[in-house]
Amino acid sequence: MLPSVKLLIAGGFGVGKTTAVGAVSEITPLRTEEQLSEAGVGIDDLTGIEQKTATTVAMDFGRITVPEAVLMLFGTPGQERFWFMWDDLLRGALGAVVLVDTRRLERSFAAVDFFEHRRLPFVVAANCFFKQQRFTPEQIREALALKDPETPIVLFDAREEDSVRDVLLALMDHLIAIAERGQTARV
Repeated sequence: MLPSVKLLIAGGFGVGKTTAVGAVSEITPLRTEEQLSEAGVGIDDLTGIEQKTATTVAMDFGRITVPEAVLMLFGTPGQERFWFMWDDLLRGALGAVVLVDTRRLERSFAAVDFFEHRRLPFVVAANCFFKQQRFTPEQIREALALKDPETPIVLFDAREEDSVRDVLLALMDHLIAIAERGQTARV
């Protein structure tokens, strides 16, 4: 029996977390989405994502089997008012993927800070909307001011199964490299 590994898929509002979990999950993903409503006017900033009609209010859950393990994927809610759930979702996680949309990079700072502060290893996955990315991984690293120079940055498309799988494998490789260096993930 393969070991289960809990991973978080995190990031700001509208960066593609639900899409990424759904693209790669071998089971029908559990989604806790609700329609955006008038109650969110003035709270939810839809700049750059005007077509968005629903949002995750608790989490997404999916699963994928890779040769080494069964990866249990927990997508975090992206709206600031739901961030209180992140600490609960963090329990038992070995690592995370921080999704970023470089068109709205400022929405990524809180997620990066969250994982750096808790010393949970993560990779940054820059969602390439319309198969375009205006920035190199090094430019993204500099803009995010990542503390760990070993944090991988991967360009991907959250809609494509193979692309999301590659991000998850990059995270697994990062976790293995940390273990081989004898570093601990958290204090």
